Amino acid sequence: MHPGLFPRKPLPKYPEIRLATTPWHLSAHADLSSVDFVHIPTEGTLGITARLVCQRRKLQFSTAMHTKFAEYAKILVGVPESFGYRYLRWFHKPAISTIVQSPGQREELLQHGFGNLDVVGGGVDVAKFKPLARVERVLPRLLFVGRVSKEKNIEAFLNLEIAATKVVVGDGPDHDRLVRQYPDVEFRGYRFGSELVNEYAQADCLVFTSKTDTFGLTSCEAMACGTPVAAYPVTGPIDVVREGVSGFLNEELGVAVRQCLTLDRDLVRQEALRFSWDAVADRFLSVHQRVTDSQFSH
Repeated sequence: MHPGLFPRKPLPKYPEIRLATTPWHLSAHADLSSVDFVHIPTEGTLGITARLVCQRRKLQFSTAMHTKFAEYAKILVGVPESFGYRYLRWFHKPAISTIVQSPGQREELLQHGFGNLDVVGGGVDVAKFKPLARVERVLPRLLFVGRVSKEKNIEAFLNLEIAATKVVVGDGPDHDRLVRQYPDVEFRGYRFGSELVNEYAQADCLVFTSKTDTFGLTSCEAMACGTPVAAYPVTGPIDVVREGVSGFLNEELGVAVRQCLTLDRDLVRQEALRFSWDAVADRFLSVHQRVTDSQFSH
């Protein structure tokens, strides 16, 4: 079941996320009478409804935390982080397992009072995202991929003092302002499918600027195309990037970028294979198998 089955409205300041407006119609889209288990990967309106239905029908369920919801709420609309984490603890507490993206995220959530956390991580289609023939260029090509918005810290990339071509793939509320402010940067807008793969493959380095991501899927996509990743040493990158192999982490982003330009792209690609969807599916199944086995053993 997914939000596309329901009427939706865009979230203020985040129109890419569209909330289901009639989640109480959930039962019209699924017969839960024969269901043994439910996984709820969203804390939005549909997720809340699914949670209530599961509790009412005494159905076991797991949940997932894919974003730093509390931090984003503070950055975008000024909601105190303590409020956001209070809501998240309430939402996830009844779950038999809460799936998280990385060991770093798990440690952070443990400090915020969460329990029953299992690391599964994110995945990338390594058959779709792959190295391509590259165009020879005089200057290195640096790439940012993501939402052009305040919480992504994109200006850390735009302000890098390095002789390179800078490319931004994505859109968002800060797009028009930054296009005017940085006329030498190539703003490409959204790219999908083969066009997105080509952007990754032609780049010499992906610059991952966010300090609030739980994983960083764009890093995995870049690595699968042979492109190393420069990032800050924070949750997400510390669990995705292997220093000296698939990228570098440094509080001085420019230092990490320059180091990335020396890496072997074939080794970067090999490192990305551990994020294949097959590996992710195996970890997801093992979590639920363990929980099920534990319950039956009692």
